[in-house]
Amino acid sequence: MYQIGDKVVHPMHGAGVIDSIVQRKVNGVVKDYYLLKLFGGNMMVMIPTDNTSEIGVRPVVSGQEANRLLQAMEDIQVEMTQNWNRRYRENMSRIKSGDLLEVARVVKGLTLRDHQRGLSTGERKMLHAARQILISELVLAQSQPYEAVEAKVDRILDH
Repeated sequence: MYQIGDKVVHPMHGAGVIDSIVQRKVNGVVKDYYLLKLFGGNMMVMIPTDNTSEIGVRPVVSGQEANRLLQAMEDIQVEMTQNWNRRYRENMSRIKSGDLLEVARVVKGLTLRDHQRGLSTGERKMLHAARQILISELVLAQSQPYEAVEAKVDRILDH
């Protein structure tokens, strides 16, 4: 069970801090929920306390793990299928996995594809969401400003 103030990651929304634990009645059932204040502060996500692991909620990686990820990101090999539909499904699966390295793989792959050929609207939205998930967790893990982490990620992607 998480506590108020814990830094956690929701696989589809990114990193944030547990703001409070509340009880809500949904479909006639009273349950406890974490109110996750997402990085950036303008969005809250309600997460049922009893199935955080099924959803894929996990603690933010350590600063050391974040540094290792940034170093590994340069060497990530990306092979994306030419079939748009399959590529989209594979990338969505990577994002939903909650594995930060897989999210980095999506960011790198879609960024490369964007530079080479451009992206469809759907893939552009996916790239934006994946970047947000990646950077939000790195910001909380490294306790650095968003702009500084974003610049690091951009430098890695530009190599």
